[in-house]
Amino acid sequence: MRPLEILSSTINLLGLAIVVIPRLRALRWPGFVVPVALLLAAAQVLVEGPRWQMAPAYALTAILFLTWLTGIVRPSAVHVNRLVAGSGAGLGVLAALASVLLATVMPVFRFPEPTGPSTVGTTTYHWVDASRPELLSDTPNDHRELMAQVWYPAEPQPSAPRAPYIQDAEAVTPAMARLAGFPEPIFSQLRHVTTNAVASARMAADSPRYPVLISLTGLSGFRAASTFQIQELVSHGYVVVGLDQPGAAAMTRFPDGREIPGWPRDKIYPLISQSWTPRPDAPMLQGEVLPDGIIPYFAQDVSFALDRLAGLNEADPAGILTGRLDLDRAGVFGISLGGATGAEACANDQRLKACFIMDVQMTAHVVRVGLQQPVLFMTRDAETFRLERERSGGWPEEEISGTIETMTDVYQRLPSVGYYVEVPGFYHIDFTDVPVWSPVTPQLGLNGAIGARRAHDIINAYSLAFFDKHLMGRSSSLLEGPSSRFPEARFMHRQGGPERPSTTAHPQ
Repeated sequence: MRPLEILSSTINLLGLAIVVIPRLRALRWPGFVVPVALLLAAAQVLVEGPRWQMAPAYALTAILFLTWLTGIVRPSAVHVNRLVAGSGAGLGVLAALASVLLATVMPVFRFPEPTGPSTVGTTTYHWVDASRPELLSDTPNDHRELMAQVWYPAEPQPSAPRAPYIQDAEAVTPAMARLAGFPEPIFSQLRHVTTNAVASARMAADSPRYPVLISLTGLSGFRAASTFQIQELVSHGYVVVGLDQPGAAAMTRFPDGREIPGWPRDKIYPLISQSWTPRPDAPMLQGEVLPDGIIPYFAQDVSFALDRLAGLNEADPAGILTGRLDLDRAGVFGISLGGATGAEACANDQRLKACFIMDVQMTAHVVRVGLQQPVLFMTRDAETFRLERERSGGWPEEEISGTIETMTDVYQRLPSVGYYVEVPGFYHIDFTDVPVWSPVTPQLGLNGAIGARRAHDIINAYSLAFFDKHLMGRSSSLLEGPSSRFPEARFMHRQGGPERPSTTAHPQ
């Protein structure tokens, strides 16, 4: 709970005691507690923002104030027997506890401070690719458009307000809920969450130019869905660009207010699976046949983003990125659909010099042609997949085998440096921010036994070690063999030859 929410709930309980206990009500000073509770509730709404989880507390405050006011204006009207007083007190306590419970289960959480020396700035761009039609909107003749959010090392501004976690959250959070089959308000608290970034901050002068990473999220996600990972990389000297890809993102809203909602799983999944296992009866969108499915189309967004970043490096209208991007040191990372898209982009665009792929099946094209860049694969063992299926559904056997076998196959045929990290205990959403959205996700079977904080520590450590080595030329012992720091990680690496199994830990 946020500070004013805690204070308001506490004062509510004190006010309830004063209203229902005659001995307290007879005193002079406790009478001021109820109006103070009203003022605190108003302050909480104005300063922190209202949210439905606090509705029982708001209702209790209003009832207490009306009861108190009636006692002031017409003292004779307030005669309550013990049974009514006891029932009212019980309902009041339940209301207060309901708000505490709801606000705790769906908190306005904070991201931990990233560990690197740089602070984080962020800005957003709207890009239109006039060379490609938009296949995933209902409007004919649309061109492909992207929303791109850039996070970058920034000059410190300790007192500056922090940027919101989800821009356009009022459109994005209901869309996520609808696609997940939940009531629309279920994720509304995310509108109040802020990050460690400062909007439009001046770029740091620590380095003349910074390497660039494209971040790709999973189906029905949003561009900041791996903020834990993005902020950590930026704090260590990377520019990270997150894309909202229309059709794949839960909701893409453009600056003029137009929106492209994410496609539901049952509608878009046949297009995705066509990329994994092409069928003769290829699907069609907007009159275009997709023999290789939709993932190559999404991968073109990555190449287009690199083109637009090159333009911003020449002249950024916002005056932030001009001359500061080192696109000769560009990489990509992604989870789920974003991982498959990133791998496809790496197969097609050699401007990408490093590729980090998390927990997803490779496309038939990537399996066929392989990848040339250094690649880090991260996933989990088949038993963890099956345990996740038992607890929360999904993951039929063909998807489990497809994920592990295609990632392993591409890894084993890498002509250059490659790494394969398997972490038992990871669940799919452990690769995203979702486990920190609520403390009850483990009880719901949504994240694995390894724990969100541990999972994020592992992902961040390997992300940083991998990109540091292959984009910045910094060696890391984490990539040389098993680590006593992360003994649960089963680690393999290769140098363009047979893989080197490394599945037992040793001190580093």
